[in-house]
Amino acid sequence: MEETEKKLGLITKYFGDFTEAQLAQFRELGPLYLNWNEKINVISRKDLDGLYEKHVLHSLSIAAAFEFTPGTAIVDLGTGGGFPGIPLAIFFPEVQFHLVDSIGKKIKVVQAVAEGIGLKNVTAQHSRIEDIKNRKFDFVVSRAVAPLKELWRWSKPLLKKNQPSRPQAPGLICLKGGDLAAEISESGCKPRIMEIVEIFREEYFKEKYLLYVPS
Repeated sequence: MEETEKKLGLITKYFGDFTEAQLAQFRELGPLYLNWNEKINVISRKDLDGLYEKHVLHSLSIAAAFEFTPGTAIVDLGTGGGFPGIPLAIFFPEVQFHLVDSIGKKIKVVQAVAEGIGLKNVTAQHSRIEDIKNRKFDFVVSRAVAPLKELWRWSKPLLKKNQPSRPQAPGLICLKGGDLAAEISESGCKPRIMEIVEIFREEYFKEKYLLYVPS
């Protein structure tokens, strides 16, 4: 328990206004992922010890940079074990998150974790993102799934049209790392780029970036 509180402190170091219910949900993530990872390997074993930094806090860099209003609809493209969708759903309880992955066992874990911590604002779907039809979202979020060119091609058909009254235009928000110059050039996009180490001053976040491509 003491170890979990220490890891949780990495999150409360940067965010100070969680409810007790939210803190309890973050607290429960560690044991739940540990338990599920023994059955279905969705997080590499070396990363599991760093769950709160490498997965939870990394996902929450989006929450530090964007304010999603209640009722916003977000799809997590290639969610894997539930990142960034699950931490964001805890952070924004009045925002609707739809977590999508083409690998069924990963969606099984996502559903079990969401149910285990009592998330009411998460739905999950075993599907390729290209096969989602007749649904529109305010934002697509994604973490290290594919090159930006592909992410944008998949995202465009899913995004709502922009309205002048919106605080931010609908768009793709993705987490990426390394030298992105060639990838951005090939994509034809002009993303807004944020360095995560400017948000969270931890060594791990050096050369990790948040990209926003408005529609």
